[in-house]
Amino acid sequence: MRRRMTALVLTAALAGGALATVAQVASAQPAAAASIKVDLNKMRQQVAELRQKADRLDRAGQHDAARKTRAQADALQRRINQIEAAERDTTHHF
Repeated sequence: MRRRMTALVLTAALAGGALATVAQVASAQPAAAASIKVDLNKMRQQVAELRQKADRLDRAGQHDAARKTRAQADALQRRINQIEAAERDTTHHF
């Protein structure tokens, strides 16, 4: 009985380790091979809409909400800038 339990535990540990290794390799390949498509024009439109909304909120006297909306627009604009910089850097190879 004791040998069977040890063999079962050892087999389960080896199988679990092999499965974990396979899972890591399988998850790493699609991430490297896949590309993410981003619509920068749509993102720019969202920035413009958020800024207009912030202006409306500011005129309505809701200054805290306007500040938060402007922060969202600024964050989205920073993301656009990061994407554009990454595209510029990757297109210029040595």
